[in-house]
Amino acid sequence: MRLFTLALFTLIFFYQESSAQIRTYSNEFLAIGVGSRALGMGNAQVAITNDVTAAYWNPAGLNEVDKTQIGFQHAQWFAGAGNYNYGGIVIPLEQGLRNVGISFIRFAVDDIPNTLNLIQPDGTIDYDQIEYFSAADNAIILSYAQTFRKLEGLNVGGNVKIIRRKVGPFANSWGFGIDLGAQYNFDFGLKLGANLRDATTTPNSWTFNWSEQEQLILAQTGNIIPEKSVELTGQRLILGAAYELRFGKESIETGQKKFGLLTALDMDFTFDGRRNTLISSALSIDPHFGLELDYDQFIFLRAGFNNIQRKLKEGSETDKQLSIQPNVGIGLKIKNFNVDYAFTGLNNLNQGFYSNVISFSFTLDRGSKKYN
Repeated sequence: MRLFTLALFTLIFFYQESSAQIRTYSNEFLAIGVGSRALGMGNAQVAITNDVTAAYWNPAGLNEVDKTQIGFQHAQWFAGAGNYNYGGIVIPLEQGLRNVGISFIRFAVDDIPNTLNLIQPDGTIDYDQIEYFSAADNAIILSYAQTFRKLEGLNVGGNVKIIRRKVGPFANSWGFGIDLGAQYNFDFGLKLGANLRDATTTPNSWTFNWSEQEQLILAQTGNIIPEKSVELTGQRLILGAAYELRFGKESIETGQKKFGLLTALDMDFTFDGRRNTLISSALSIDPHFGLELDYDQFIFLRAGFNNIQRKLKEGSETDKQLSIQPNVGIGLKIKNFNVDYAFTGLNNLNQGFYSNVISFSFTLDRGSKKYN
């Protein structure tokens, strides 16, 4: 609790000491998602997430993990231009009662050529002056989750996020944020979830480092020279519901029926301005839907729909049509090892903007102290 209190006072200090402004799109690298299971299901996870990736989707779901679990993922976005990496671990403090976790996310575009000094003062071109840099967004997420003894089925959790963004030697920022989450699981298969991201808004304090020569070049080419500033990421409320149905013969090993069908629906509510979502106004609502069919908790087939937007029809400047992004995925669970694959961006195949995402997780046999 001391860590959460310290983070809260830090947020208030940043907000009061700066002329901050909420941006409609800020820290968007934290809106991509982690884990191939989630991406294959259209990011509909807030009610069902129950593994190491729950630290990202809904920290309350971490309490469904009964042993130490480690997960990681690598993906390339935008036709290979961006590298997206994730790693996380969850450690039960008391099995069935409280868990902690830590996650790391990095999204970067590497090897960007810096051509500011390419043309010399005498007009000649010196290719030796080209240097390369990276534009990298990093986040560390510290998580805590617990259940309630008197209300079985209810889990709650929270995150403290530390954000570091860097654009080569030119600009960098630090940010701090808090997420709050809850899940409730009913005995008959219904699951409900809620996650409030950036609960107190998340500030990013930017500083810029331009040499006099670079400022002169930017001014001569009509570019705006940014100055020290603070941007705020507004709250995002995600509400979710899911239902799991099992059918077929019972498995000898698990005692459950061999086939399972899980359906999930999430609704993202944002309040930071008009977005290109299905419902777009001062309050923007973005629904996404996912399905998961499994056989004996061994093999999983997944599908999902998200990024529902209205886009201009080709050749028209006024008429719009509905655009939906489909996703598919598959997963295998072999003892303590999970491997998942997702193919996202199926509606952009002809443009090359799709991604193949593979993620892994494994559970350590050594458990924690069991709660009775």
